[in-house]
Amino acid sequence: MNVCVVGAGVVGLTTALELQSELRNANVTVLADRFEQDTCSDVAAGLFRPGTSFSGPTEEITRKWISDAYSYWDELRKKEYSVKAGVCQLSGYIFSSRDPAIVRNHYIEKVVPVYRPATEPELRLCPGEWKYGSFFTTILAECRLYQPWATERFLENGGQIVKVASLNSFRELQGSKYDVVVNCTGLGAKRLCSDHKLVPIRGQITKVRAPWVKTAFYADFDTYVIPGFEGVTLGGCRNYDSYNTEVCRHDTAAIRERCEALLPSLKECPRSFGKRLV
Repeated sequence: MNVCVVGAGVVGLTTALELQSELRNANVTVLADRFEQDTCSDVAAGLFRPGTSFSGPTEEITRKWISDAYSYWDELRKKEYSVKAGVCQLSGYIFSSRDPAIVRNHYIEKVVPVYRPATEPELRLCPGEWKYGSFFTTILAECRLYQPWATERFLENGGQIVKVASLNSFRELQGSKYDVVVNCTGLGAKRLCSDHKLVPIRGQITKVRAPWVKTAFYADFDTYVIPGFEGVTLGGCRNYDSYNTEVCRHDTAAIRERCEALLPSLKECPRSFGKRLV
């Protein structure tokens, strides 16, 4: 059997590895126009914290997806090569001065090892009039490390990678040597599948060097500070139906201002560059 995975972001590469594991006699190819540093996955902080509005076909299926995904990354965390793969365990806080629902996550509260209300002393860890808070422990998969590791492992397992200039329709793959085509194109599926309901949500982050930050922090207005293996990710923004992939200096300034107010020690960091993530 010849299987083609279209898309080489974190989803495409992970799917390709799973196909190699489950279909031992299959020839698996990853086909894409962008790889590693050119993908949106490359700039993602990689914290396992699905949005509370995430939805699959049914509630039961959605919860199984999330539970299975956490188990996958948690098992990878326990492997001897986890550091090279960029996977580790990370704890963090979510604070809000506006609504208790902001600090809850009904999808992962019973999946991750720890998810509890923040104590009164913990609510005072960061400047601000925080009324609500939660502490949780989850998985971090830093895609900037994971993608090269996954690519190397995929090739070692006999996989093939094909770079294409563009793919305008899955019909272009009809009559090819592939018996199965797996769609992992993300936003690209809007064009490839004529899915008009699929829209981008533009985000922007900034990467800084702050090795003293060992805990993640979330707060109101899409503010977050997430330490990783190679720096700290500061965010963010959430622009619905925006196709802008350029770094906006106004977003960068707002992100720095909000994150430094949340964690004042970040003011000591040299100002870094903004990154887009659509």
